[in-house]
Amino acid sequence: MSAGELRSELDELRRLESLAKHPRVQILLANEIRNVEAKLAKATEPSPEPLAAASAPAPAPAARPVLSYVTLGSFSWEQDNEKIRIYVSLEGVEQEKVETTFKPTSVDIKFHDVKGKNYRCAIPKLNKEIVPEKCKVVVKPTRVVVTLFKASKGNWLDLHFKEDKFKPNMDKEKDPMSGIMDLMKNMYEEGDEDMKRTIAKAWSDARSGKTTDSMSGLR
Repeated sequence: MSAGELRSELDELRRLESLAKHPRVQILLANEIRNVEAKLAKATEPSPEPLAAASAPAPAPAARPVLSYVTLGSFSWEQDNEKIRIYVSLEGVEQEKVETTFKPTSVDIKFHDVKGKNYRCAIPKLNKEIVPEKCKVVVKPTRVVVTLFKASKGNWLDLHFKEDKFKPNMDKEKDPMSGIMDLMKNMYEEGDEDMKRTIAKAWSDARSGKTTDSMSGLR
């Protein structure tokens, strides 16, 4: 699979992760996201330049451990005309162990070594654009406050970007859902009866354009 296909699958997984409410579904999606991220990192890794014949072989670099994260899918937020504040309830966070990635249309915040665990709060596609260099994270005793500065003043109807269901799909040849369908199929086969009914309904609704509503049933 090419790097472009992996990125497309990763974006779709993150979108489903932001919609999922059922803890088991969140964990399975988070694990799949890590797997795809690892594949993407490997696919985009530059090929090493050939060594001169006379030079000694360089020692192999130590493998970087793959960290696992607990997804923080529940948080509150408020806004004014210029900025948005996101409140994440999490105790024991150290400011120097917070890793942030702010982009014009996405937010990815990782909290490392919080009482022995790593946590992650990500919004893969924001409702509108922000100014990354102005955004910041402030750690409080019982919560973390994330401040996003809007690229243009005004009110946001939602924090997440919402697809226009009435907009025609101009790219019919590309199917980013293929990898997701395999994942959901495995979840269906391994789940209990309630899980199977929920997933079957979600995919049935997805075919008729009710993806967001069906995913909200995964509780």
